[in-house]
Amino acid sequence: MERPLDCLNNLTQDDWLIGYNSHKFNQIAQELYLELTQLSAFGTPIKIILAEREPVRFLASFIAASAANCLVFLCNPDWGTQEWQQVFDLVQPDIILGMENRKWGIGNENNSPCPMPNAPCPTIMIPTGGSSGQIKFAIHTWETLTASVQGFSEYFQLKQVNSFCVLPLYHVSGLMQFMRSFTTGGKLAIQPFKAVESSQRLNIKQSEFFISLVPTQLQRLLQNPELTEWLFQFNTVLLGGAPAWNELLEKARFHRIRLAPTYGMTETASQIATLKPDDFLDGKISSGQILPHAKVTICNQQGEILNSNQIGNITIHAQSLSLGYYPITRENKTDFQVDDLGFLDDQGHLNIVGRNSDKIITGGENIYPAEIESAIQSTQMVADICVIGIPDKDWGQALTAIYIPKKSNTSVLKIQTLLKHKLSKFKIPKYWIPQQNLPRNSQGKINRQQLQQIATEFLQNSIT
Repeated sequence: MERPLDCLNNLTQDDWLIGYNSHKFNQIAQELYLELTQLSAFGTPIKIILAEREPVRFLASFIAASAANCLVFLCNPDWGTQEWQQVFDLVQPDIILGMENRKWGIGNENNSPCPMPNAPCPTIMIPTGGSSGQIKFAIHTWETLTASVQGFSEYFQLKQVNSFCVLPLYHVSGLMQFMRSFTTGGKLAIQPFKAVESSQRLNIKQSEFFISLVPTQLQRLLQNPELTEWLFQFNTVLLGGAPAWNELLEKARFHRIRLAPTYGMTETASQIATLKPDDFLDGKISSGQILPHAKVTICNQQGEILNSNQIGNITIHAQSLSLGYYPITRENKTDFQVDDLGFLDDQGHLNIVGRNSDKIITGGENIYPAEIESAIQSTQMVADICVIGIPDKDWGQALTAIYIPKKSNTSVLKIQTLLKHKLSKFKIPKYWIPQQNLPRNSQGKINRQQLQQIATEFLQNSIT
C-alpha cells in the first residue's frame, strides 16, 4: 500500500471529496507537510494534537502529519475540560491543530524525548474508552490502517471504495471510511448526520457507495419513509459501533436494506468480521465471516482452542492490530484477547454472545445482558433498554432493566408477561427503572457506570 504522500500525489480527480473542495484539501496538506518536515528536521518526532472541526482541515492535517512522520493524536474538539486535561497531561503536545487556533511549541517546552523512541513512524493515535470517562489512545501506524483497508477491499472484491461518511472523523469508524477512499482512489462524501435527517443530502449515486452507521442512526433513518427509501439504494450499509437489537435488524430486512453488520473496534482499525448484505437479506444472523487480514480463535479460560459452536473468549490475530495504548506498546504484538465472548459457527461466521465484563451472575447463573435486551426490544414496548446487575444479598446480583418506555402508560407487567415466552424465569429482570434517556456516546455505546449510579439512587429512593 502506498505512503500518505504518494496517495496525495495520485489524486487526479478534482471531485474525489464530495461536498467539500478537493483542491483546498491538497493545498492545505502540501503546505502543512512542508512546515512540519522543516520542524521535524531536528530529530525528535513532533507530537501533534489534531482537533480540527472542519473536515477538509482535519483530513488534510492528518495526511500532512502522517507524511511528515509525526505522532498525531486524533481528538474530539467537543471533549470537556476534564477530558482535555487528561489528554494534555498524557500527550504533552508540541503542536495543537484546531480548537479555533493553531499553537506551536506548547506543553513540551523542554523538548523532552518522545516516550516511544523506537515506534515505527508515522504513528497515529486513535481515541478509545471515552464512554468510561478515561480516554486512551490506541497506537496505530499507516501500515495497520492500510492492512485494514486491504482486508476490506479484498473481502468485498473492490479496487476502489466509495464512502459516504456521517460519523466523526476522529473516531476509527469515520477515519477508516476516509482511509478506504483515499488509499484506493475512491470517492468520499462527508455530511453531518443531522443534515441527512433534514433532507439536505448530497447528490450521489448511492448504488456505488458504502455508508457506515451506528444502530441508533439506523433506527432514526428507518422511522422516516423518505430516508428509508434513500438508504435502500446504497450498495452496502455497514452497521457497527454497538450491538444491534433483533427488532432493528428485522425492520432493516423487511425494507430490504443492504445491511452488513460488522464486528471490530478501535484496536483492530475497525471491522475484522462482516456479514455480507446478501447473507443478511437471506436471514443470516451473525457478525459474518472473518476478513482476509484477520484470524479469530475461540478459547476457554485455560487457553485451549474450542471447536465450532462452542462459546469462549475471542482472540484476534490481525495485521491491523494496534501496537498498544499510548505510550506503552504491547509485548504480544500478534494476538489481542478482547473482552467479548462468542463462537464460530459451521460456516466460519463469528457470533457475539456478550461482553465478559458485562456478565451478570444471579443465583449462580451466568447471564449476558445482550440476550435479555434483545428480547425486551422485540416486545416493541421500549424505545431503548440496558440491563445491568446490581448487588443483592440473596442473589449476588439482581437483574435490573433501565429503559425508555415507548408510551407514558407502558405496563411493566405486560412486558414481563411477553418475556415469559422468550426467556427463562431467572433471565427476566427483577427491577424496572423508566428513564427519559440513557447515557450513550456518539457511537451508541452505553455508559454502564452511569447506569449503576442511576439504579442505585432510584432503588434507594424507592426503599426510603
